[in-house]
This record gives sequence, structure tokens and C-alpha cells, in this order.
Amino acid sequence: MTDQATHALRRTALIALLVLTTGWVGSGCATRADAPGSSGGGATPASASVDSAVVYGSGGRDANTLDAQTSAAAPVDPVRPGVSVNLNDTAAQADLWARVRRGFKMPDLDTDLVRTRERWYASRPDYVERMTARGSRYLFHIVEELEARGMPTELALLPFIESAFNPQAISSAKASGMWQFMPATGRDFALTQNIFRDDRRDVLASTRAALDYLQRLYAQFGDWHLALAAYNWGEGSVQRAISRNLKAGLATDYLSLRMPDETRHYVPKLQAVKNIVTSPESFALSLPVLANHPYFLGVPIQRDIDVDLAARLAGVSLDEFKTLNPQMNKPVILAAGTPQVLLPYDNASAFIRNLAGHRAPLASWTAWVAPKTMRPGDAARQVGMSEAELRSVNRIPPRMLVKAGSTLLVPRSGQRTTDVTEHVAENATMQLAPDVPPRRRVVLKAGKADTVESIARRYRVGSSQVAEWNAVTATARFKPGATIVVYPPARQVNSTRTAKGRPSSSVRVTAVGSGSSLKDASPKRVSKTTVASTRKTVQLAAK
Repeated sequence: MTDQATHALRRTALIALLVLTTGWVGSGCATRADAPGSSGGGATPASASVDSAVVYGSGGRDANTLDAQTSAAAPVDPVRPGVSVNLNDTAAQADLWARVRRGFKMPDLDTDLVRTRERWYASRPDYVERMTARGSRYLFHIVEELEARGMPTELALLPFIESAFNPQAISSAKASGMWQFMPATGRDFALTQNIFRDDRRDVLASTRAALDYLQRLYAQFGDWHLALAAYNWGEGSVQRAISRNLKAGLATDYLSLRMPDETRHYVPKLQAVKNIVTSPESFALSLPVLANHPYFLGVPIQRDIDVDLAARLAGVSLDEFKTLNPQMNKPVILAAGTPQVLLPYDNASAFIRNLAGHRAPLASWTAWVAPKTMRPGDAARQVGMSEAELRSVNRIPPRMLVKAGSTLLVPRSGQRTTDVTEHVAENATMQLAPDVPPRRRVVLKAGKADTVESIARRYRVGSSQVAEWNAVTATARFKPGATIVVYPPARQVNSTRTAKGRPSSSVRVTAVGSGSSLKDASPKRVSKTTVASTRKTVQLAAK
């Protein structure tokens, strides 16, 4: 069964469970929602095709129909189903840090690098306090997931190393989220990345993916230290390092491998944090009190809803809402792609009550798919908003075209009232192309005196452009008879003359449309020459 089909079954089961449990909402206990592989960021595949421009209405739900806002809206703990938790009982009030310590299973690493990292953390108590305070929102959920899988709880401390438990962290290499997934690795583990959301930042989905990945690495290497090295450096890199040592007759444990400094320090950092959690008083540090119960609950949403409205209905600040729901890329949550939001335990019931009493539209934004390649100003006029606002909310840079099939975020209107479909919520993309004047591809044979500079002057383009188009330096001289390619604006082609009035042997001209890539028109792909609309071969020679 695919991840999407599994998610569909889980969502159906969750709604059924909520209907049964609605009677005890607000009574001080909750049920826990699904098995370790569950993800709040997935969605079922779409069965409807995309209408070229009005995709928001294709199979979507009418935003003016309010009964769905109040159905099946009980909050649940999104870890395990069917387990009632009373936050006032003894187990819920136990120390979560003690539970973390009991689950430690990895062999300890005792090296100078560990001591160095211990001193680094011990000398920065404010940093440790901020890091552990952020982590307090997520640790219970991660520990639950680890115990359900039988994995060591040292791994619950890994986000301290990866991101300091910041789910919105992004590295210079474009790794994102508290588990720091690279884009390609995220896609390998079913973390959706589109214009509406990035599941690498999703608290539930990224945790599921990270533990899936770590389990796979442990199965491959049979050693947690090597698995962690592979999580940081890549499994292929670790395997090659092992192979080199085997060939040289050397040991293949973590400490024996030659690896980059970042990876060499990676496990010692985790060991240092583990030692601090084991005995914070030994380092003159203190850890925040963490009770053994969920910080957040999952609240199902049945309708698209603006992010700021969801935060107001829950009674939390926008920043707090985003710490638990950091995957959103746009100011609207699409129910078809994000079936639940996470809220602090005390705010979940308030959200349900306020949602039930809300009679205004829930979402002020929807999706619109460009029916053809067009300028942002033309798209803005078609959807009834200013060009500046369209560019801002969709992050469209200057001098760019919106290509056909791109999904834009636009305001709802009387003609756009339905929720965004699953197909768009899961597959929305934005493709842009340079908005440049139409050009012609000119292919000519070099004369005896032709240089990059002389060709650039002749066709009124930059020397650097001619050099790039022909893979030479800006100071190069062309060999007589060599093929030269230039892309001047179309209006300049007919007036072009060769240097000093000497004709080139042949000039072939091919139309290149606005928004096309100049690299797509290679000399090997031009068999006929065309000019303007005549599409006939033309020989251009200087008079």
C-alpha cells in the first residue's frame, strides 16, 4: 500500500474516531491519533483532472457552506489512537527527562572532542536554556515515536545538533527543518515540497521521515555511530570510507574512518548533549521541567483557512502558531493537503469552540492556474488584484513571465468560493521565464578578422554574452570559417552588416520566442533557417 493510500485510510479512521469521541471534548483528556509512520503533511491522490484556469472550483468545497466547519473537530494526540490520557494522573506528571534517560541505548563515546563540546555547552547556559525550551514543544512526540519503534532515545536529542530544535531553520546548503533534510532526500522520504507547503518543516512528517531514514541507515551499517555519520555525510560517503579502510586492513568503526571535520565532530556533539541530559548538575546547567504528556494536539480541519485566522481562533500568537505549523509557505492552509493543525493542549478546545461560532469566510485566498504564459500584470488584471500584490504574495521577481500551468495564490471572490482541490494542493508548481524581447538565433561563419568583441559590436550585444554563447573567452579571436552563434534582438538582424563591409559566407537566422531558453537552440538542432513569419531560408550578406 502506498504512503498516500495509507494516509487516506488513517484520515478516514481519524474522522470516525473523532465522531465517537466528540462527547468528551473539553473534559481534560484526549485520544492519541496514529502509528509512528503517520504524517500531518500527506494527502490522498487526486482523482480529478486540473482545469486550465479554474482549478480552485474543480471538485472543491464551497467556502460558504459552514456545516463542515464544526463536524468531527475534536483534538487528538497525533501519536497513538485510542489511548486516553488524563493530564492530571501520575504518569502524565512524571519527568520526561527521566523517561529520555531510561531509553538511552547507544554505546558511549569518550574522546577529547566530546570534552570540548561539553565545555562549549557548559560555558553557554543561556544558549542551552533557549535550545531546550524550544525542544520542550516536540520532545514528547519524538520520544513516543522512538519508543514505538524500539529506537534509542538519544535520537530525540539529534535536533539539538541539527537545528537547535528550530523547525524553520535552513542551512546554506538548503537543508531545512529541525531534522535538516536536503530537498532530494526529503522527496525520497515522501516530504512534499511545493509552493503551498514544505513538509521538511512539518513537525510530524519530518520526524517520521527522519526516523525512517535513521532506521534504514542502522539496518545498512549495524552501528548507530556509523548511521549518524551517514545521516550527516551521506550513506555513500560512509560506505566508501569503510571500503577504503577494509582495503587498507584498518578498522571500520566511527573513530577509525577518515571523514570531514563536520562529520568527525557530529557524534561527539550528540554525546556531549547526552552527557548533559544525563547529569546537568555536573556541568552547572539546569534543564526545564518537562511533564510526560503532549505539548500539542492535532485538530482536524475540513476547510481551507487563513493562517492568521487559525491563530486568532486558537488564541495564540502568529509566531507560536508557526512554531507548531511551520510548513506553510503561504498565508492559507489548504485542507486537502494539510488535514490537521497542531495547537497547544490548552488552546485546542478554544479553537474548536471559536471555529464553530465563526460565520465569516474562513479563507481569503485560493489557487489559480495560469492558462497560458503571461506577464504578471496581465495575470493580476485577470484575477482582480494589483500587480504589486500578485508579485509580492507569489514572490515573482521583476522582468519575469509566469509560464502556463503555474499555480498562483489569488484572492477569493464571488466567482472563486470553493476550496482548493487535492491535485493542486499536492502538485502546485510555479515556473517563471525571463521576460525579454523576442530574439533570433543567428548562425554565421567567422571571417578572417572576427573576434568576440567585433561580433558583439556588429550585433549590438555584450562581449560576455557572445563568449558565453560560443564557450570562449571574452578576448578570443575566432578561427576563419568557425561557426559563431549569437542571439540579437529580432529587430537588429535585418540591419546587420559584417565588419569592414566584407560579407560572411552565410548567416542563418532562427526565431527564438520570448521566455524560451537560448541554450535550447543548439547548432545541431537547426536544419533550416527562418526569419520573422516567413519561415524561409534567408542568406544575409553585407553589401
